Amino acid sequence: MIFVVNSCTNNTNEIDEQKPNIDLTIQDAFPLNCDTLFFGETFNLKMIFTDNVELGSFSIDIHNNFDHHSHSTEVTECSLDPIKIPVNPFLFINDFEIPLGSKEYQTNLEINIPPANSYGDFDEGDYHFFISLTDKSGWSTQKGLSIKILRR
Repeated sequence: MIFVVNSCTNNTNEIDEQKPNIDLTIQDAFPLNCDTLFFGETFNLKMIFTDNVELGSFSIDIHNNFDHHSHSTEVTECSLDPIKIPVNPFLFINDFEIPLGSKEYQTNLEINIPPANSYGDFDEGDYHFFISLTDKSGWSTQKGLSIKILRR
């Protein structure tokens, strides 16, 4: 019984009280606020994620901003097209694991923006690129970027 009490009270695990960080200041970071992506093309997601203890996973959500709603975390304001009603907006939502034990992780992920789906061409215009990063303890941080997706 003394062993059980000692094993419970002598917990040396440090409590993680810090959120992870999304670093977009690295050379060639992409996308950045106000960048343009193109339908029918692939881009390379490049940013660095860090955490004081251990990273967990991240997710990407690309959705239309045709109504000019906001969840931007950036100071720079981008020029927006006129408000419009979506007909066939592009939508991308995906979760990604980070290798176990990582305190730092640089993304090197190719993401394809298809030109169309079974309903036809995707709507061009204003979109949000939303990144959510979660560490192993459950802390999360987000970056909301305003982007455009157009055709060349």
